[in-house]
Amino acid sequence: MKFTFFKNTALLIVLTVFACGSSAEKKETLEGTPKNEASHSDKQILMGADQFDVYSKYLEGKNVAVVANQTSFLQNENQHLVDFLISKDIEITKVFAPEHGFRGTADAGEHVKDGIDSKTGIPLISLYGNNKKPTQEQLKNVDIVIFDIQDVGARFYTYISTLHYVMEAGAEAGIPVMVLDRPNPNGHYIDGPILEMKHQSFVGMHPIPVVHGMTIGEYAQMINGEGWLKNKMKCDLVVIEMKNYDHKKPYSLPIKPSPNLPNDQSINLYPSLCFFEGTFVNAGRGTDMQFQVFGAPSLPAAQFPFTYTPQSNEGAKDPKFKGQLCYGKDLRQHPPLDKLNLEWIIEVYEADGRKSNFFTSFFTLLAGTEQLQQQIEQGLSASEIRDSWKDGLDGFRQIRAKYLLYP
Repeated sequence: MKFTFFKNTALLIVLTVFACGSSAEKKETLEGTPKNEASHSDKQILMGADQFDVYSKYLEGKNVAVVANQTSFLQNENQHLVDFLISKDIEITKVFAPEHGFRGTADAGEHVKDGIDSKTGIPLISLYGNNKKPTQEQLKNVDIVIFDIQDVGARFYTYISTLHYVMEAGAEAGIPVMVLDRPNPNGHYIDGPILEMKHQSFVGMHPIPVVHGMTIGEYAQMINGEGWLKNKMKCDLVVIEMKNYDHKKPYSLPIKPSPNLPNDQSINLYPSLCFFEGTFVNAGRGTDMQFQVFGAPSLPAAQFPFTYTPQSNEGAKDPKFKGQLCYGKDLRQHPPLDKLNLEWIIEVYEADGRKSNFFTSFFTLLAGTEQLQQQIEQGLSASEIRDSWKDGLDGFRQIRAKYLLYP
């Protein structure tokens, strides 16, 4: 499946501003600009980043830091956000880069080094190396931080953890953080166990389900409103709202958000197949079918007839079972999911003979709870496991409703 760009359209612009201690109830719109009550289903989505005439007033005469990667792209200008802002004489003092780096080519989990952007000469500061949070020294002489990164709506996808730390650092320094909102390609559903805070990590920082169904701007509001920053601080938060987006509207990402999510199918399957990252099973890393296949050399060929051999590639320099023939399943033509699929991991667990070391400690961090591993080991069905999530998901939906910007 290939990524496609949306065609340009002249659109109404709406600004949503959330100041310190703000919540959805304090949302304001640009004076004289009415909220669009019409259906958005047949209109082009306009990203927050494409609305420069709305947010430029916050940047003029300011020293600006940008948290960005390869997805920080203005489709109307066909230009990276940093390059575009420089062309508009905005003073960009530094760029903070998340996991996978500013250009998005580093392996998952690989430390990203500080440096200089070869194109612009702007200093690059890694938020996935020695520090995952901007230091107060790094924020000196910064007046505002822009956050513009494409998320995929899964709790363990680390860009929302970077968002947390950027907001926390901004709150400590008294510096506003502006989020340029983007669609959530998995925003059409909510599913999974709620994270237990004793299992908090960089792949799960907040008590939310695996699939949260929020845009990154909505999620920033939740972080602020629920008091999840250190010492319950509040960030001076500005969210530049999209136009013509709703959570059920399909969205095909024009740029892959990380090396191992190459297309729409991988992004849709990622919340379900990422659980294999906490097992001995390969989830397609080291192939061009990342998060669209899974397998291992020890799986029975009669039950798992699809074969592939992982090799080093961009984003997976040393994948599981490198150079070894794996038996598994090919999900590249699987219909789109609107809930987590647990059948695959249950099937592999029951078929493989190494149950005592099937799971790694990373599985609990991904699941956010020890219960999921225990349920699989006890032989519970996918539907029985899903029933155990109901109360947690009902409670989360009530909290989520306070921070939604889109239908």
